[in-house]
Amino acid sequence: MPQSIKANAEERMNKAIQNLKRELASLRAGRANPALLERIQVDYYGAPTPLNQMANISTPDARTLIIQPWDKTIMGAIEKEIMKSDLGLTPTNDGTIIRIVIPALTEERRAELVKMTKKFGEEAKVAVRNVRRDANEEIKKKEKTDISEDESRRHQDDIQKLTDRFVAEVDQVLAAKEKEIMEI
Repeated sequence: MPQSIKANAEERMNKAIQNLKRELASLRAGRANPALLERIQVDYYGAPTPLNQMANISTPDARTLIIQPWDKTIMGAIEKEIMKSDLGLTPTNDGTIIRIVIPALTEERRAELVKMTKKFGEEAKVAVRNVRRDANEEIKKKEKTDISEDESRRHQDDIQKLTDRFVAEVDQVLAAKEKEIMEI
């Protein structure tokens, strides 16, 4: 029984790491990446639709994103949503494609982005620690009926080692993203 609790905890911690990676991918680090536009939703016939489900997004070079919508009538709405987003990007529309040139980051903006990555990292660590707390509570419930006190302590130590491993992974992901952001 405690093995399934540990497996569940590991799976939930892994999801927290994946969520962190997805959040960090949407941060603008100075080079074009289609993941920047992942969070953008466009009102398409009354339904909010992710941009990547209504257009091809490509990167012809390190500083340019090109969006080719399948339905040309939606180009104005796509442009408007990109302008409204917190990305700070200005799209240009030539009638068939939308081109976004990613400007170089200023030192001030880089520092701001590093601060944001740290915030996302702290949220991921909190999520991992919440999973640890839930797993330890489940093990303590089992202690009263199914397992001994020593076994409970050993399983809680295993959960702590798992937590430490995932917190270290969060730190590695953050360090890589910070390095990417600070790169000129």
